[in-house]
Amino acid sequence: MPEKSKVKVNVKTDPLSEETVETEDAVDATDTVAEDADNDLEKRLEESEAEAKMAHDRFLRVSAEFENYKKRAQREVDDFRKYANEAIIKELLTVVDNLERAVESSSDKCENGQLLEGVDLTLKEILKVFEKFSVKPIQALEHEFDPAVHQAVLQEASETHAENMVIREFQKGYTIHDRLLRPAMVVVSKSAGNPGDGAETENSDQDNES
Repeated sequence: MPEKSKVKVNVKTDPLSEETVETEDAVDATDTVAEDADNDLEKRLEESEAEAKMAHDRFLRVSAEFENYKKRAQREVDDFRKYANEAIIKELLTVVDNLERAVESSSDKCENGQLLEGVDLTLKEILKVFEKFSVKPIQALEHEFDPAVHQAVLQEASETHAENMVIREFQKGYTIHDRLLRPAMVVVSKSAGNPGDGAETENSDQDNES
């Protein structure tokens, strides 16, 4: 019986196909790496932008706070300069009050004119010092009563003044710059009522008796 011939088949892989597959895999890997790198860079960029925005916001807040601090400090310095002499001027007000009373009480009956003149000059010099430090008397007499700068110690009925007017001044008030140093002590007018009321009441009583 004849022997069967054996046929040996060698299956060879196409080297071109393998090379193509390897090239595509390499390209895909490169694309993946590039995409990951882009994503990482984009993420870092977003984080950097967020940090920069936060740093800018902090800078703006600190700048605003510093500006407010400078303004507040400047106001405090200005107030200190304006009102540094307030305490001593308050003490001098009583001296001015006494000098004014001396001048008013002595103007008509003072025999020594030189003494009165000296007191008057002293008073004027002190008032000049007051004016230098922006200390001004409060206008009260014949003005409408203002509780912000006037202190009413009495109310008097008046037929010659409208109601709630200052008709007498016991003690002058003063301001220093825009601050009240001492209110003016005043007498305030009130309505005197109808002068005919008494007559009408008297007539009515007479009618009832008759």
